[in-house]
Amino acid sequence: MGFFFDALTERFSSKFSSNWSRLLTKPIVSARQCEMQQKQRLLSAVVGKKHLQDIICKQLLQIPTPKFQTIGRRPSGTTSLYCNSGDRVLDARISNWMEWDKNPQTKAQIIGAIKQEDWETLQHCMGNRMKFGVEGLRAPMRAGFNAMNELVVIQTAQGICAYLKQEYPDESIWSEKGIVIGYDARYNSQLFAQLSSIVFLNNKFRVYLFGNFVPTPFVPFTISELGCLAGIMVTGSHYPKNFNGYKVYWTNGAQITTPHTTGIQRCILKNLKPKKDSWNQHVLCSNDLLSNPFEEILVAYFQSLKSQLITPFLEVPQKYPLDHIYTAMNGVGYPFVKLAFSTNDFGPVIPLANQVSPDPEFPSTPVLRVSVASAERQATLKKADIILANDPDAGCFAAAEVVRRKYKVFNFNELGALFGWWALETYVMREEDPDVSNCVMIASNVSSKILKSMAEVEGFTFLETLSGFNWIGNKVAEEQNNGRDVLFAFDELFGFMLSAKVLDRDGISAAAHLASMASYLRSERNIKLQDKLNEIYNNYGYHTSKVSQHLFHNRRTVNQIFHRLRTFDNGQKNTYPTSIMDGEFQIVSVRDLKTGYDSGENDKQADLPSSKANEMITFTFSNGFVITLRASKTEPMITYYAEICGQPENKMWSELTCTLEQMVRAVVNEFYEPEKNGLRSSKPDPGNLSKVCMYAV
Repeated sequence: MGFFFDALTERFSSKFSSNWSRLLTKPIVSARQCEMQQKQRLLSAVVGKKHLQDIICKQLLQIPTPKFQTIGRRPSGTTSLYCNSGDRVLDARISNWMEWDKNPQTKAQIIGAIKQEDWETLQHCMGNRMKFGVEGLRAPMRAGFNAMNELVVIQTAQGICAYLKQEYPDESIWSEKGIVIGYDARYNSQLFAQLSSIVFLNNKFRVYLFGNFVPTPFVPFTISELGCLAGIMVTGSHYPKNFNGYKVYWTNGAQITTPHTTGIQRCILKNLKPKKDSWNQHVLCSNDLLSNPFEEILVAYFQSLKSQLITPFLEVPQKYPLDHIYTAMNGVGYPFVKLAFSTNDFGPVIPLANQVSPDPEFPSTPVLRVSVASAERQATLKKADIILANDPDAGCFAAAEVVRRKYKVFNFNELGALFGWWALETYVMREEDPDVSNCVMIASNVSSKILKSMAEVEGFTFLETLSGFNWIGNKVAEEQNNGRDVLFAFDELFGFMLSAKVLDRDGISAAAHLASMASYLRSERNIKLQDKLNEIYNNYGYHTSKVSQHLFHNRRTVNQIFHRLRTFDNGQKNTYPTSIMDGEFQIVSVRDLKTGYDSGENDKQADLPSSKANEMITFTFSNGFVITLRASKTEPMITYYAEICGQPENKMWSELTCTLEQMVRAVVNEFYEPEKNGLRSSKPDPGNLSKVCMYAV
């Protein structure tokens, strides 16, 4: 999906220098300088954790620092350059930029556009401000209010800070609990994290600023571990290399949702003018409110991970070692996966050499969605049993296993089935008096219903949320507050959460759990992961899924498609198709999350949040086929998420797969009317390819 963003960025960058679409900026101050000032306090914080600390500290120096390309700052020209575009609003915004921005490079880009009288590009960059939403911010790195740059980051930090003050008016809490800020290894990630820290320190907040890159899961974990008010992770996730982003977590450790998003957006707009000391790098040195939690959190995270795996089979990997190939996709994951393996005695993990080191250029990974495809050749040469992969910020996870001398790549729904079984299995083995009736598992509404089928047999509670770990994380926190044990959560789009200590997707713990599961199955049962997956389908019913996209040229077209579906009976409201293929397959319920209608509920109201801005309809058929149609808000794309859920007694799996394909084709033809509406199919279903892809929303 990044190709849409690339095309848009290219359009508005071709007229400028090569630095326009990706600003490579030197960090404000060396992270090592500030880290040394806090060293003594950090070391004392981990006293009493000697055994695990010794293992980890031996490898601390092996974790490389992020690679940054330094570009010398150059004169930016006069800030009084006259601008007369003919649009007073645009001129005012350009004037504000010239007054507020302290970065010579981004200022020079705007000056260059003014001199060329390129009002179209300036209108694009200045006319519409990037809106803060449930995913925070994510955009190309360049000048403009709709991009990621120093000024926008400072404005955003000021807005978050103001909102925290509003929600927590007791000033003593600011310095007591504070905020944690982390970053990945992309260009400018450390810089944006440091600028954000300056804003909060100037407002008398305690700041836990990581002195090195970290996986995204470390930020929500730190909130839980240290009791912080909020957290910020600077990461571009799986987006192209010229992008960066800003994820925000609330006090409960989960990503923010409404009403926090609207409150923060409002506070950002009220605090656009940066304070004069917002670029003052000296604030980052010798500040009692600033500390680097890296070592303390590193120890605590791996202690927590080890506690999740404390069961009789923890010694199994030593007796039955499996060879694992791992790719970090030029992201931050390898040092932490390596620690996960060493602290749990899983043996060595073999890195894919050209993708193991963090590199913001991503030279060997042009497509940054999590994938095992690039590791298959080396895994074959090494005769590895398992392939593991993380995306660049180590939030997402993918895996493959040798099955009949070929690598079987598990899609997210298949991994969700395996992890769901494993979460229940380890819970029962770990607890002296397990109470499955008090346990919960969660999946998003576009994910497989396999956990629901498991819950009906095993007796735990299954819950469904909207797609995205902001919704999942907050639902987990809610269930925990109600005294429930949340064992597992996953999202077909985003990844896996195997511990409620991290209310977000966590690719590091997922890698450790999969390694533990594979070793256990091999030693106790002499079976592979694929064999276990087949057992799951035997016990709970065969589930097979398909995901694919169609592209459209006109937003009006997609609106017409969905309007037709919800007024199917001669334009009457809340009338939807009742069958496909001339009545051969009957629809038993419809849920429309744009209108909030759900025919399957007694009051006809959907139990999931609805939004007039979202086009999303789910059709459930009498034979166990479920399909959700969803239109992207940001890209010209409709995606369907289809699954057929067989009954345990139905062992005709190949027939179910054929039925899935047949019904998908019918839904596309009858509901989309692709020829009439000018739709074209996008890439083939990633679940059937030799790689696992993660799609953004």
